[in-house]
Amino acid sequence: MKKFLSNQHQNIFLWSPILLAFGVALYFSISTEPSILTLVSLFIVGVCGIVALRRFPIIALLMCIATGFGYAGIYTHMKNVPQISHDIHGIEITGTVTEIENTPDKTRIYLNTDKYGTVRVSGASTDNIKIGDIISGNGGLFKPKPADIPNGFDFARHSYFNNITAIGYIKDIKIIYTPEYAVYSLRTKIKNAAKSFLTDTLLLGYKNSLPNAHRATWNTNGVAHIWSISGYHMTLISGWLFIIFYIIFRCIPKLVRRVPARIPATICSWVGLIGYLFISGCGVATLRAFFMATLVMLAILVGRDVISLRMASLAFIVLIIINPYYVMTAGFQLSFAAIFGILWIWNEVKPAMPSNRILKYIYAASITAGVAGIFTAPFVLMHFNELPIYGILGNLIFVPLFSFILMPCVIAGTICALFGFYAPILFSHRIYDILFSIATHIGNIPYSQISIGNISNTSIVLIITGLCCLLFIRNIDTYRNALARHTNIVFCSIFISIGIIICILTPRPIFYISNDHKLIGAVIDGKLKFNKTHDSGNYFAFDTWKKTNSEQPGTENIRLTKESGVYTISMPKWKILYIQNFVPLSKNINSICQDPNIKFIASYFDINSKTCSNKIIHGGAVIYKSGHIVHIPSNRLWHNLHE
Repeated sequence: MKKFLSNQHQNIFLWSPILLAFGVALYFSISTEPSILTLVSLFIVGVCGIVALRRFPIIALLMCIATGFGYAGIYTHMKNVPQISHDIHGIEITGTVTEIENTPDKTRIYLNTDKYGTVRVSGASTDNIKIGDIISGNGGLFKPKPADIPNGFDFARHSYFNNITAIGYIKDIKIIYTPEYAVYSLRTKIKNAAKSFLTDTLLLGYKNSLPNAHRATWNTNGVAHIWSISGYHMTLISGWLFIIFYIIFRCIPKLVRRVPARIPATICSWVGLIGYLFISGCGVATLRAFFMATLVMLAILVGRDVISLRMASLAFIVLIIINPYYVMTAGFQLSFAAIFGILWIWNEVKPAMPSNRILKYIYAASITAGVAGIFTAPFVLMHFNELPIYGILGNLIFVPLFSFILMPCVIAGTICALFGFYAPILFSHRIYDILFSIATHIGNIPYSQISIGNISNTSIVLIITGLCCLLFIRNIDTYRNALARHTNIVFCSIFISIGIIICILTPRPIFYISNDHKLIGAVIDGKLKFNKTHDSGNYFAFDTWKKTNSEQPGTENIRLTKESGVYTISMPKWKILYIQNFVPLSKNINSICQDPNIKFIASYFDINSKTCSNKIIHGGAVIYKSGHIVHIPSNRLWHNLHE
């Protein structure tokens, strides 16, 4: 054992970002807000413990959890984004456009207002509005909502860390002032000239430009990442720029005799990436990918090993320091899961390659896609409750075709469209139609996706720990016992198996209540039924609850039956009453409280009663078959706790 532990010393650093992330995730997952004194104390103890106890690696690593927890809390308190305290209707909204998301049927506009802060409003699609414009219109603003299920996507938290104080709608838009911003004007000019969703999505970074039906097909093929400008696009663009500039500088003998061609080529590629960053809209995922690319280029310039687990771990830590909330985002988790997996397979395992060039490419692409798919699968299931079974096949087919055929055609077509020549962009759409046809056929293959309910935090932590054991535990090849020689695989199997078992055994809720008590859902005969078929305030709750119950989102919402404003829902072991109207509540509250058959009472109205306080449900919650109730946290800083 002593020999084994001493052998792990070289990989101690690789564990630090993971444990730091665990601490950050723990802060964001707890149900109550710690005091600032507690957070500062944990951060100081954690940092001092790491420095003072570095001779005791295990204890020092555990201090990373306290450091991450405290730092995430301190960062959250310092951010202090005040969200509106209540919904507002019938107001005039005036502000500067900071971002635009175009969809086929509407436009989401981010406005920086003097009165309400930064708000996201939806309006009718228009090509006249540009980033930097000052606009005004009539509309309404709403509080960002907390999660619809425990450990689910918390839009209020997402809004808080993206500086959004409210969401809403706007109509009768008037453009008050249009400044001449070079970059923004160029983006708008390119968009209006190309008039192509391929240009909008792949080059300009406009979100949701891809039709929803098409997006679902690409998700089924496991290549949804292609339609959101991030690491894939930055890698592609930087690779092309580096090759072009490297060839150019190699043709200048006087220069390369003094300076290796890779240095000026790398610098020029980085400058080109800055231009692409602004053209693509400077989205959060794009900025993160640009930062990663910058670290890689710095490593090239100073002659350090670019492709290593240590380099990836360093980037991981730096990004957490910049913004600890990145740890909770799907893009961050998927990106680093794929990066760590790919680096491990090629640097540590070093699979044997065939000698034939074609077979070598196919083999390398298959291993890369397979490993990336395996390492990202837990996070895909956690965030989207679905896993594309043919994702490896989709990546093998479409990533090369997008990289070397569609993307170059879209870039060339967009440039030509600026000069009034539209044949290349039309040709790009022909290519896209062919690729989409292939994707549709793959998506129609039986069992193209598997659905799973909500994954508990315990399960995902155990699975991540298992993957980290596989990556970071160093084996000792001199051991005679086969299991001892493959300790990483043994620990990986144990942790992942326990995580999967817990995931399978964890029951699903059979009753759901939204945070505002306007929407409820009950699982009756295995099918979810609701008190409403539509609720704009809880639009996403319908699909979130259906996914948790392993139902297909986007299907018809089945209504529950009611009598006189009261929903009486009988479950196998208990009964719940949901009261929608005030009249039956005021008349029957005493008899309802004394009814021994009623275990829970939920009401659209805020009620309190000493005689049945243990029955009344306040706030959003889910209830399990056993009668166990889990409340959805709504009292954190991002839930307007400061109000």
